[in-house]
Amino acid sequence: MFSYQKRLQYPVNINKKDVRMAKYLVTQYGGPNGELGAALRYLNQRVSMPDNVGRALLTDIGTEELGHVEMLQTMIHQLTKDATLEELRAVGLDSNYAEHGSGIFPTDASGVPFTAAYFATTGDALADISEDMAAEQKARAVYENLIDLTDDPNVIGPLLWLRQREIVHYARFKELFEYYKNKDSSTSINTPSSLDITNGMLDNMNFDFTNMMMRRMF
Repeated sequence: MFSYQKRLQYPVNINKKDVRMAKYLVTQYGGPNGELGAALRYLNQRVSMPDNVGRALLTDIGTEELGHVEMLQTMIHQLTKDATLEELRAVGLDSNYAEHGSGIFPTDASGVPFTAAYFATTGDALADISEDMAAEQKARAVYENLIDLTDDPNVIGPLLWLRQREIVHYARFKELFEYYKNKDSSTSINTPSSLDITNGMLDNMNFDFTNMMMRRMF
């Protein structure tokens, strides 16, 4: 059961139209390393985790990824708001317009639609968590590429925040991997404090976004 809060995890207030950036950004919505695939991957894998430690972590991160989807949808909408057909055609989004009008649709940057083939489930905790760690690192790399493609601080800010969440998720998955790996060889394993569902495992890590943005822009 989910409780929905009617706000974005990080504020998105883009006031400068940039349809080309929207075309790039959509890959983190519906591309192979995007947030939609991540959410479905984790929420699907959670049911085969061997205990509540794994199920809780995958549920929490999978749910957060749905919030990231919401952020990206908002960013893409704001970047394309009031775009003319000529502007869409100039960046190759006229085919998207033909199918979806002014709506957005989950694809990669080349227009390839989202597919469930982007993620897998083996039923093996260590194998699935290994995939999850790799997915977070690939998403981080894509966000860094996207940051390089814009100089709009209202776009860079949310992208930096999303990038940092990939780093946090990777760290949590790495801890879960070690927890299950050690559990296989021990009968008395304590749950790491960072994986304790009562210990705020998904709280933001300390991170200076302002300084990073300044380094990126100058």
